[in-house]
Amino acid sequence: MNFDAHAPIYLQVVDALKLEIINGRLAAGEKLPSGRDLALHYTINPNTAARVYQELERQEICFTRRGMGTFVTEDKERIALCKSQMAEEALSKFLISLKDLGITKEEAIDMINEANDICLV
Repeated sequence: MNFDAHAPIYLQVVDALKLEIINGRLAAGEKLPSGRDLALHYTINPNTAARVYQELERQEICFTRRGMGTFVTEDKERIALCKSQMAEEALSKFLISLKDLGITKEEAIDMINEANDICLV
């Protein structure tokens, strides 16, 4: 994973794991890698990996069973809400970028429609 120097690494890993969950590559109720394995996979410090899981628990995306490990939430509504929140955040960033470029609403809609024909087939 290529990390962005402008955002905390642990939040970037949190987002990467949330994408894995949203896209079904990590299923509801599935056991997540140990903190050590997560650190090796993302080449991060084990303390950073622990912070990743703490943040995912705070957001109720995962839970820990003492002595058993950390698991993806089984609450499919929570996963759907996470997907919606991430989509809104991505859309907001996109629209702000277009506004900063001086793109009008109509131009943006045209661009989205053209890109949709290419990218979302």
